[in-house]
Amino acid sequence: MTVEKMEAVEIFAAGEKGRGLRATRELKAGEVVFAEASYAAVVFDSLSMQVCHSCFRRQANLHRCAQCRFAHYCDRTCQRAAWEEHKQECAAIKNLGNVPKENIRLAARALWHMRKYGGKVSDSQLTTLDMLEDHVSEISPEDLKSLQADVQTFQAYWPRNTRRFGDSYVSHILGVIICNAFTLSDQRGLQAVGVGIFPNLCLVNHDCWPNCTVILNHGNKTALDSTLHSQRRIELRSLGTIAEGEELTVSYVDFLNLSKERQRLLKQQYYFDCKCEHCSTGIKDDLMMAVQDEDGKKPSPEQVKEVTELSLQTLEKIEKARTMGDYHEVMKLCYECLEKQEPVLADTHLYHLRVLSAASEVLSYQLSFKEAAGYARRMVEGYMKLYHPNNAQLGMAIMRAGVTNWHAGLIELGHGMICKAYAILMVTHGPHHPITKDLEAMRTQTEVELRMFRENECVYQSMREAALQGKPMAEPIEEQAESLSKSRK
Repeated sequence: MTVEKMEAVEIFAAGEKGRGLRATRELKAGEVVFAEASYAAVVFDSLSMQVCHSCFRRQANLHRCAQCRFAHYCDRTCQRAAWEEHKQECAAIKNLGNVPKENIRLAARALWHMRKYGGKVSDSQLTTLDMLEDHVSEISPEDLKSLQADVQTFQAYWPRNTRRFGDSYVSHILGVIICNAFTLSDQRGLQAVGVGIFPNLCLVNHDCWPNCTVILNHGNKTALDSTLHSQRRIELRSLGTIAEGEELTVSYVDFLNLSKERQRLLKQQYYFDCKCEHCSTGIKDDLMMAVQDEDGKKPSPEQVKEVTELSLQTLEKIEKARTMGDYHEVMKLCYECLEKQEPVLADTHLYHLRVLSAASEVLSYQLSFKEAAGYARRMVEGYMKLYHPNNAQLGMAIMRAGVTNWHAGLIELGHGMICKAYAILMVTHGPHHPITKDLEAMRTQTEVELRMFRENECVYQSMREAALQGKPMAEPIEEQAESLSKSRK
């Protein structure tokens, strides 16, 4: 085949996986392998009034498009910037009389983009939507029926005064979206707010223990390549050293599932059988289902079965109570379940970790930071035994645990966790991502507070109490820390 290249990567034949991308030179940990602006993107239906349809920032008091009354923007600047993309969508929504689902809106935006610019928007784009897999022939009869209904909705939505696409081609584009669309996050990278198509990213194959990660990093007008002048830009970043010629991979699903469950999810969503090393040999499955083992004494199979079934039932109840906002019930369920789990399940057991996560999250929300901090620490200790050391989700979990411990007044533990999270996110997100900048500010602040704590714990605790109660402090914390340091010399 003809090998197509883009700086550090090239397309190659990846056997059963079809096409893939491999490195054309050695890559270092944290290096940006490539960046790519979205070919097309839309805000989720459920967040259409809370998220700007141009920059994908989530904020209050957005301005609504006066024509379609659907699209919302931060201000006139964002609205003008989005008009080129939105104008055809705006007319289509008005003509249809309602707003179609996000996958149909995304398909229409992609085809409007294709009609105007062609299949490739730049020399750095390695593939087109036409060349991507849609797996339509493999979907279930029920899903096929839903897809056919979406095709008809698309045809009703598409403007009648422009050249139309055949049903089979629309079906292909919708299939590509099902299998290849990438979730977009808000400006802090903390919440999923939309979905987009990134052709080059679609060429990166899956591995449950990948050597790369994908993050959304909003671009700016300083990029030399004008195609990156977008606020919907992904970066593929290396998690460790990647050798020249090595295939680039990312994980399509969360690693914290048993190998059989990951395989099931991948088959259901992406229509392939995962044969990566971790799935083929069940690496870490034993830890994810581990039980207590004290001096060779383990709980009986009957005990394990009973607690496992109880945990599954409780996790369903926790999710239901959390959805309803009944946090008192969530904590009641967590306490009861943890009491049963702790003598039986190990600290790396998936169900134990999920209950710890729910407990720490709700207690933090209720500002019960000291209690939340203990659960968060135990959760992170388990995660660190399971996740790849540079996994972005691990970094985010450690960051949240660090903040919780900081708020609990456990400054030494909090600072240590924030530093650890910062080291991970420097690799996965890079120094310019908003979340990394937030972490850097927190690291600086906790370092100052830790120095003050070690100089004079009483002064530190009194200042902390004043800050929590909203009382004014005599002088900035940095100046007080400096004064304490000088007094020791």
